[in-house]
Amino acid sequence: MPADTNANGDIFGGWLLSQMDVGGGVFASKVAKSRTVTVAIEAMNFRKAVYVGDLVSVHANLVRVGRTSITVHLEAWVLRRREQQSILVTDGNFTYVSIDDQGRPQPIQRDGATIST
Repeated sequence: MPADTNANGDIFGGWLLSQMDVGGGVFASKVAKSRTVTVAIEAMNFRKAVYVGDLVSVHANLVRVGRTSITVHLEAWVLRRREQQSILVTDGNFTYVSIDDQGRPQPIQRDGATIST
């Protein structure tokens, strides 16, 4: 939306980053089978601008599952008006931590067993 643009008329990088974090958080919660919180964002690459009217999609790939944390590689792709091919605009690694109901880190369960790595 126009309210999400910078002085050049491009979408703010922070808006895109927040959309990626939402998508990554959903993915991480499904892997952890619990609530998760973002603890780190690294290796962000802003490759291309995002314009008002672009259709944005976020794709997640599992990088690593630790004892309490999950690292996810996220990619944001856009489909521009009048274009047929999607364009990779941003990617980076996000790390999430599994938390309990009190907000404390908890071991990640997989298939009924605690992951010990």
